[in-house]
Amino acid sequence: MLTIANLTYRIGGRLILENAAATVQDGWKVGVVGANGAGKSTLFKLITGELHADGGTINLSERRTLGEVKQDIPDDDTSLIDIVLAADKERAALFKQAETEEDPYAIADIYTRLEEIDAYAAPARASTILAGLGFREEQMQMPISAFSGGWRMRVALAAALFQQPDFLLLDEPTNHLDLEAIMWLESYLVSYPKTVMIISHDRELLNVCVDHVLHVDNKKITAYTGNYNTFERERAEKMAGQQKLHEKQMAQKAHMQAFVDRFKAKASKARQAQSRLKALEKMDIVDAVMADRAVKFSFPQPEELPPPIVTINHADIGYAKDKPVLKNIHERIDMDDRIALLGANGNGKSTLIKLIAGKLDPLSGEMLSSNKLRIGYFSQQQTEELDMNDTPVTAMARVLRGKAESDVRGVLGRFGFSKPLSDNTIKTLSGGEKARLLFAMISYNAPHMLLLDEPTNHLDMDTREALVQALNAYEGAVVIVSHDPSMIERVADRLWLVADGAVHPFDGDLEAYRQHIIMQRRNERRGSKAEKGGGQSGPSKKELKAALAEKKKQHPQLWNAVEEAEKRVTKLTAQKNQLEDDMTREGADIQGLQLSYGKLLRELEVAETEWLEAQTSFENA
Repeated sequence: MLTIANLTYRIGGRLILENAAATVQDGWKVGVVGANGAGKSTLFKLITGELHADGGTINLSERRTLGEVKQDIPDDDTSLIDIVLAADKERAALFKQAETEEDPYAIADIYTRLEEIDAYAAPARASTILAGLGFREEQMQMPISAFSGGWRMRVALAAALFQQPDFLLLDEPTNHLDLEAIMWLESYLVSYPKTVMIISHDRELLNVCVDHVLHVDNKKITAYTGNYNTFERERAEKMAGQQKLHEKQMAQKAHMQAFVDRFKAKASKARQAQSRLKALEKMDIVDAVMADRAVKFSFPQPEELPPPIVTINHADIGYAKDKPVLKNIHERIDMDDRIALLGANGNGKSTLIKLIAGKLDPLSGEMLSSNKLRIGYFSQQQTEELDMNDTPVTAMARVLRGKAESDVRGVLGRFGFSKPLSDNTIKTLSGGEKARLLFAMISYNAPHMLLLDEPTNHLDMDTREALVQALNAYEGAVVIVSHDPSMIERVADRLWLVADGAVHPFDGDLEAYRQHIIMQRRNERRGSKAEKGGGQSGPSKKELKAALAEKKKQHPQLWNAVEEAEKRVTKLTAQKNQLEDDMTREGADIQGLQLSYGKLLRELEVAETEWLEAQTSFENA
């Protein structure tokens, strides 16, 4: 159990946390949320001991191991698999000790301990984690120096997961992951049997993986039971009540002030006036609640163009004539299209967007577009290209080429930039503010199509919500690459799958895509086993079906366990969906339902783990 009491921390004299308190029970999955700069990462550093509090205490139960994603990944010839294996310090130390130990009794103790911690199965477990995070088998043996920063952070995440600490701290674990790796991580965390604390702006991750929320706000920590949606709902109710109390207190204050102003000069009322005045001074006025937290911004609306605005005819695209990344692309885009590109990193999603943006020419075939077409193109690289010593006004003026300052500020104002914020240097802006500046710069001329390549990286929850609302109000075409499932579900109405050198419409929703990924990985594992077994061609569907039927006959108890576990997961999932519906109804007993919901999530977690274990036992039989 983690206990935080009266925690106070300052940076340069500025209070970040003041007398903050929270308790995290063993086995909880906790989402840590709050605005950028509220102190979430600071809280993690205080827990790990990287920072020291100015006051208060942080106590972790004895014998509890603490794990986090390390930033100091080596840049040498160590293979990925060896980096992950080295994260288990005890295992590494035991193997090293075994190499030099001469006492036969000590050697026996070493190998007994290695057996107890399942040390010999560790390479297979490390490989499973790396594969889940997007690494191919041959990549696991490659040196870490061959990979870029984003992929190295995946290795660091794999190492943290491999340790299986009693208390796992994850700070924005999805920042460097694609949608496929996020789906795997969600599944892993749901079945993780120990305590997890996650800082994240990914609504879907927090809804799927957590059963409690710690909200870091106004120097305090407030605890909620349930997932992120439950937290938002309960907080909204609390804020609405706070607003009503504030309005009531303000009315009471105005009434008392009027009495004081009217009677303080009259001798007969002087005592009463003084009494009211003292009461007025002591009144604890509740802070006003902002009706809408999210920064509002909007994209300018383009004039309508006849369809199609873009046609790609049997095009090969890439960066070298003899090595196309994507082949025979044949698609069209209309102004009312909202398209999300799916597919693992490295499959060509950004390459396709560069073609549509006119940054790449087809290697063969053609791309046709309307002569009047204007495109707004957003990529993460643009953030790196900003001059950090510029201000938003000077950067925007450069884009608008000679427009009056009032026009420049008008464009920035559409994206939530006040005059003081517009005059700050870009290096002082938050990630969300830099993104909003880029949105303003790419859309100043009312483009007919927005191409957004990972626009949500480093955006807080409120800015993501503002982006969703702005895109849904925008009347042009949208093509988006995002690892935020919530963003895709709420913005896109068409899905294109970019995989295996091709682009195809995906007929289904994100849940169908999730199942597609699961089946694909299962088939890849089977294919890998077949290759190791001699490379023969795989069995037909009919043969597989017959083999499965025979296996069921040979191992009826194992198959029954799979079916029973699946039924339990289905039943609990239905109960979970019902509870979620119940919590949205007016007059619902939110507190009671949240307690039931938290308990049900833990039961579902156990049931899914049992189902997975039953399937594994059956497959291995």
